[in-house]
Amino acid sequence: MNTQTTSLYGGTGGGVIVIFLQILASLSSSCRWGCQANSMLTAQADRVMAMDEWHQRWEEDKIGFHQPHVHKMLESNIEKVLAGRTGVRFFFPLCGKAVDMKWLADMGHSVVGVEISEKAIRQFFEESKLTYSVEPVSNIQGAKIYKSFDRNISLYQCDLYNFSSSIEGQFGAIWDRGSLVAINPKDREKYATLITSLMAKDCRYLLDTLLYNPELYKGPPFFVPDEQVHSLFGNSCDIERLEPVDALTDRTRSWGLDSFFEHVHIITLKNSSNAVVL
Repeated sequence: MNTQTTSLYGGTGGGVIVIFLQILASLSSSCRWGCQANSMLTAQADRVMAMDEWHQRWEEDKIGFHQPHVHKMLESNIEKVLAGRTGVRFFFPLCGKAVDMKWLADMGHSVVGVEISEKAIRQFFEESKLTYSVEPVSNIQGAKIYKSFDRNISLYQCDLYNFSSSIEGQFGAIWDRGSLVAINPKDREKYATLITSLMAKDCRYLLDTLLYNPELYKGPPFFVPDEQVHSLFGNSCDIERLEPVDALTDRTRSWGLDSFFEHVHIITLKNSSNAVVL
């Protein structure tokens, strides 16, 4: 016993001390990064975008966030999302007129999206050259559903927080390219609860987040650090961060930024008992 005790403080046991110090250094570094992220979050914590502001952006065609091509992060990670499955039901929160929806439907998958702007939804179908029907949604006051005759695509025009699994069930995949980064920061916990309630047991949730200095740009899109992704989803989900991508462009430089990264995460439920049905 004495020999073992001595070895911790000298001789061959010195390696134990080195390892212990390395662990302490790692924990200290993690704390610094976590504290820094929390400090940076306060810069946008009270920022609020009203629905009328989003409507106005669509009406005035101020939609620099829209991409006229399939998002590279979805395209490069589609096999990770599908995981060998066919005919997957995809959910698109705050879908806009994303061309990704038709791309997936053309592959034989079905798509359900939610969007507040009627103009965005109509433009999606018209620009995709898809005929569609429009019907009221009986259990969401004032909501409409737009259904394609040509592809398995259904888009709901309503407040995202009025949507639930009681409307369309749960989904095998979710593509969140511009939703978490667009909602008001104060609503993120409510948003995470909704999203996890829409995840089927085998759901693979592809989440795209943005990292930049929020003290230089007020958003949207908003700054969402990896630490907050884990805070929002880590209790009920496993989270794998894929490779970060330098996404600095002339547009983001015009916001006063000199650094802008996209982080993509694959999120899956830890087990079926963690699923919450709303």
